[in-house]
Amino acid sequence: MPEILEVEHYRAFAERTLGRSITRAWMVDSRYGRGGTTPQRLRAALVGRTFTGARRRGKLMLLDSGGGPTLGLRFGMTGGLVVDGREALDRLRYGPGVSDEKWVRARITFEDGGTLLLHDPRRFGSLELAPDEGRLGPDALGASLAELRTALAVGRGRGGSAAPLKARLMDQERLAGVGNLLADEILWRAGLAPVRRTPLSDDEVRELHKAMRATLRQLARRGGSHTGDLMEGRRVGGRCPRDGTELRREVVGGRTTYWCPADQY
Repeated sequence: MPEILEVEHYRAFAERTLGRSITRAWMVDSRYGRGGTTPQRLRAALVGRTFTGARRRGKLMLLDSGGGPTLGLRFGMTGGLVVDGREALDRLRYGPGVSDEKWVRARITFEDGGTLLLHDPRRFGSLELAPDEGRLGPDALGASLAELRTALAVGRGRGGSAAPLKARLMDQERLAGVGNLLADEILWRAGLAPVRRTPLSDDEVRELHKAMRATLRQLARRGGSHTGDLMEGRRVGGRCPRDGTELRREVVGGRTTYWCPADQY
């Protein structure tokens, strides 16, 4: 399940493609494109160019091309990056655990014979030429306390949201990069209930910001979003690692959510 930590790993891995001339650009069909991106437009935009930079904003990976449009890659739930036959990550938590040519949705071929592939079994990812980066909120890895406070604003006026806390934390237009696993882990560490709709106090926002920064740093060192302390309990009958209370399982913001009713308020 690629979240901000996995996509940052993909971005670093993609740097090995920089400066290599592109000879072919293939995408499975127009349905895999966003913003009017078609296989024909992809070819016209990339062939004969080189990637000059690999960037990321939230869960969106961005490959800049010299003189051409930026290519945006979204990885959905099971998308992976393969460069020159090597997978950027060995396995995703909810991926199939194997590679298959039929799951390759896009392929960029370089003059030296190497390739960059987007491998996506469930086909929830996409490619987009010149994506609108401005639609995304501040990147969660560097978001300030003030930016987090704005992202979590409650109320329908002046950009506020009436959604549950977890849904606000995962709203990519407010804060880019936090996905389902990270949201559960961060809120559990901060002691905040994902279903909460009331405003957070200043102290609670500070605690959440501290928990978010610490969680992202620690899980990045461990190897990804699936390495959180709460992860073992994210199952039916699972228990809170902190106090042993049976975790509550419910759907929040359209996503399966696990939280501890004893110490998350």
